[in-house]
Amino acid sequence: MSNLRGGLIGCGYFARNHLHAWQETSGASIVALCDLDASRAQGYAEEFGIEAVYSDADEMLRDESLDFVDIITHPDSHRPLVELAARHRVHVICQKPLAPSLEDARAMVAACRAAGVTFMVHENFRWRAPMRAAKEAAGGLGKLFFGRIYWRTAFEVYSRQPYLAEDPRFIIYDVGVHLLDLARFFMGEVEQLYCQIQRVNPKLKGEDVATIVLKMASGATCLVELSYASKLEEELFPQVLVELEAADGSVSLGPDFRLAVVTRDGVTCRTAGPHIFPWASAPNEATQESVVRIQQHWVECLREGREPETSGDDNLRTIELVFGAYESAETGVPYQVTATRCGSCAKEPRP
Repeated sequence: MSNLRGGLIGCGYFARNHLHAWQETSGASIVALCDLDASRAQGYAEEFGIEAVYSDADEMLRDESLDFVDIITHPDSHRPLVELAARHRVHVICQKPLAPSLEDARAMVAACRAAGVTFMVHENFRWRAPMRAAKEAAGGLGKLFFGRIYWRTAFEVYSRQPYLAEDPRFIIYDVGVHLLDLARFFMGEVEQLYCQIQRVNPKLKGEDVATIVLKMASGATCLVELSYASKLEEELFPQVLVELEAADGSVSLGPDFRLAVVTRDGVTCRTAGPHIFPWASAPNEATQESVVRIQQHWVECLREGREPETSGDDNLRTIELVFGAYESAETGVPYQVTATRCGSCAKEPRP
């Protein structure tokens, strides 16, 4: 089969990772770039050997024969761009967070379903090599009863992405979406959550610390911790640490990808680090490898006609947790999670 032809919309900070990853991905190539700033798109085009450059997404979708688009813009623009691609009958992979509201997220999923196009959210943390290894190890322990997933750092991420400091929704919206998706990845669906937030850095408009307690449908408990205010002995950005416990043992993913598995037979330890590509840059190697992994999964799903693991439908359950966390933090009471099913795009209780 010939390579799938892709167009990339949004040539900002993270686009370089996507473009490097597309060069590592078998079965697909990016043939056109689009950004409102044509000079920025042109710079990436020259760097990555891409001929077609646009400043208008509709024009790109009209003029190019594309199999899919990769959307890497700010969340406020996701809905119009996804709906535009759906009207052109072009498959869509879209960066997280999916949308600034649950209503927008549902509308995007519904538009793609109605158009018969495949829709996947670029929720890459679950594709990190250490997370896949931890998931596999936990699978041999039986039913989990407790999980802890945490991100504690003092790294000033807003120094390279200044718009984050201006958003009234910060750490849950930007990073929490990843960790909440990991909670679902490891432990299944969520029935209820309770959240408390803090703004430690007064220069920020949004919260930089959040603690979220999840009651899983299985009866287990999962604790999600987020902090950009933690000045610790060892700076681990952008590592995510994980603890998973079952009656017969536990799995822990510690600093520098140290994976420890405890069973009745004893303790085994190994390093579950990522493959490091020549273009990777410290300390982001695990994230950069995960972009290759998720994009390869996307191509395989398109070729085989199957639903992606992080489909739009699946991600509705994750993005609901994000907005539910903010609601709980504002009201001071637990948020009761509901299923988000499109078609009618109505909220229905989870069975």
